[in-house]
Amino acid sequence: QVQLVESGGGLVQPGGSLRLSCAASGSITSSDSMGWYRQAPGKERALVAYINSDRSTTYADSVLGRFTCSRDNAKNTVYLQMNSLKPEDAAVYYCKAEKMLLGRKYAYWGRGTQVTVSS
Repeated sequence: QVQLVESGGGLVQPGGSLRLSCAASGSITSSDSMGWYRQAPGKERALVAYINSDRSTTYADSVLGRFTCSRDNAKNTVYLQMNSLKPEDAAVYYCKAEKMLLGRKYAYWGRGTQVTVSS
């Protein structure tokens, strides 16, 4: 049973920083891709950042240069360092893991952590 548990969300002023963490348990390993999506009220869930097993990363244009996605394979944890936060970054941030097994892709989601950017 895969479980993804996010932490690190909260209230921050514009220009501030937060670091999100997502701890994976179960069958998720360093061979699996992990990343972050976010969903603001009235909007669809959208990709923020993703990191593959080879540590290559993908970022949404809106966060490029401000956010950094990394992983600690020993802890089975993925991080999202968010700097220079803007009010438009406010959303619920979800951790996602994708696992390939016997030719099929399985996706797992965490429950989300709220990020509020406001003065």
